[in-house]
Amino acid sequence: MEVDIRHPVENAAARSLAFLNFRQVEMIDEALAALGDYGELHLVVEKGRLRFVVTQRSFDALKWQPGKINHLEPDEE
Repeated sequence: MEVDIRHPVENAAARSLAFLNFRQVEMIDEALAALGDYGELHLVVEKGRLRFVVTQRSFDALKWQPGKINHLEPDEE
């Protein structure tokens, strides 16, 4: 991996996630796409390996419409 010294925070993040394989990166990307505007994604790493991807979806209470939470698709948010 090539490291650019002009962005130390980004470089540190890239180095700390270097253990991820391509399938795991795809899984994380898919989980991020499903979150919507207010969701959170947590990576649980055990012994230097990705163990779980935890997602939490949140909804804007001011924009809520009856019946929309159970039938909401990620691209409808």
